[in-house]
Amino acid sequence: MTEKPSGAEPGDDSAEPLDEEDASAAGLDDAAPEGAATDAPATAERELAERTADLQRLQAEYQNYRKRVERDRLTVREIAVSNILESLIPVLDDIGRARDHGEVTGGFKSVADSLETVVAKLGLQQFGKEGEPFDPTMHEALMHSYSSEVTEDTCVQILQPGYRIGERIIRPAMVAVAEPQPGNRTTPGPDAGDEESPGQD
Repeated sequence: MTEKPSGAEPGDDSAEPLDEEDASAAGLDDAAPEGAATDAPATAERELAERTADLQRLQAEYQNYRKRVERDRLTVREIAVSNILESLIPVLDDIGRARDHGEVTGGFKSVADSLETVVAKLGLQQFGKEGEPFDPTMHEALMHSYSSEVTEDTCVQILQPGYRIGERIIRPAMVAVAEPQPGNRTTPGPDAGDEESPGQD
């Protein structure tokens, strides 16, 4: 009688078929990652686009922040400089009066010239001259008269100069204004074109 190998039971043919099933199962397992791998590039591209958009938004916010900080810094500087220059205007008035009386001499003259140079570099501008047209946005009329020598409202005397920083008026010029004599203005009146020509009825 023929003996069967120990451990093997009759009808047990599973040794070889199990190896084939394992191989086919392994093949099925390998197919799944291949399908998933086809979606990986699309996912990576989408994530890259999202990260790129986030980075661009962050860069734009940072640039806006830098511009705002720089704008605020310049505004604070302008306000500080303006406040200092305004406080120096009475000193400049005293220097101007002393110069009118011939008292700006020697070392005092050097100090006065240096101060006027410094405030001019910081943007303080003096305005107001005799003979210029009267501008109510820049001049304040303290005296008024009529004159046959002017054809429009004119500043005939500067009682106190005005100051400005850029386009902002710090103090208007105090002036004496002369108006032309009645009928002496250069601008024709509204009835000037209604006069009849000689010979017309």
